[in-house]
Amino acid sequence: MPSLVGASGWLNSPPLTPDGLRGNVVAVDFCTYTCINWIRTLPYVRTWAREYAAQGLVVLGIHTPEFSVEKDPANVRRALDAMHVEYPVALDNDYAVWDAFTNHYWPALYLVDAQGRIRHEWFGEGDYERSEQTIRELLVEAGSRVDGGPVRVDPQGVEAEADWDDLRTPETYLGLLRWERFRSPEPTATTGHRFTAPERLALNDWALSGSWTMQPERAVLHEAGGRIVFRFHARDLHLVMGPASGNAAIAFRVRLDGEPPGAAHGLDVDEHGVGVAADFPRMYQLIRQPSPIVDRRFEIEFLEPDIEAFVFTFG
Repeated sequence: MPSLVGASGWLNSPPLTPDGLRGNVVAVDFCTYTCINWIRTLPYVRTWAREYAAQGLVVLGIHTPEFSVEKDPANVRRALDAMHVEYPVALDNDYAVWDAFTNHYWPALYLVDAQGRIRHEWFGEGDYERSEQTIRELLVEAGSRVDGGPVRVDPQGVEAEADWDDLRTPETYLGLLRWERFRSPEPTATTGHRFTAPERLALNDWALSGSWTMQPERAVLHEAGGRIVFRFHARDLHLVMGPASGNAAIAFRVRLDGEPPGAAHGLDVDEHGVGVAADFPRMYQLIRQPSPIVDRRFEIEFLEPDIEAFVFTFG
């Protein structure tokens, strides 16, 4: 197990070390709090942390930020508290622990035996049964008694497994470093620019309307009434966004094919399309379509300026 010395801070624990963890089975879970792929693995990791702690399992989160807003410890604490993450979390703002593990993915799971050897790795979602079976075997190997069968996990809300059979729209970044399929006819600009959204978009195309600045990792709105339009095919649509400065709450509303979403609204929007105020940079679930899943034109309008939007994710 590599060193944890590069962590810039810790949540829920004083600093931990591989030597100090020796004798325990350790599940090292690389995360970043806005990542939908990690969020969908969290109910399993959280349950393992609770159910196997008495047998000697230590779950250790390594929070390595994808976006700059995820470097703020206050943001991380607020997000993880809301997700009921109570196990130790190392804040890896400089990617020191990430590099020590030669890691490349969110999420990534490393299972370490009581002698400090990495015995199992898994990258991405899934593999829950095999990972839990490995945890149980390593605990028994370390001398613990593990009674009963595997734990039961029933993910709900944003943590529910994606509808993989009907997922045809990929993760889509809004910042200049990784954006693609942007269809506003105006050229992108790194200072305030007025964009328009085409009447028709092909599947997986998106556009801006209103006064926006395109920055490397985000799009920032300067005037009330700005919109983002996206044609997608998925059960769930999420947007990572938050206020550009301070803690001011930004009001927004959502439309599907020009109408309120009704039964297709997500957890952060009501059936009339009225969204919860965006007062914190996080992932907001805006749409959860009931079957049948079809191509839809999504539109979000911000009723106030100073929103920053990072990435669309789907499920």
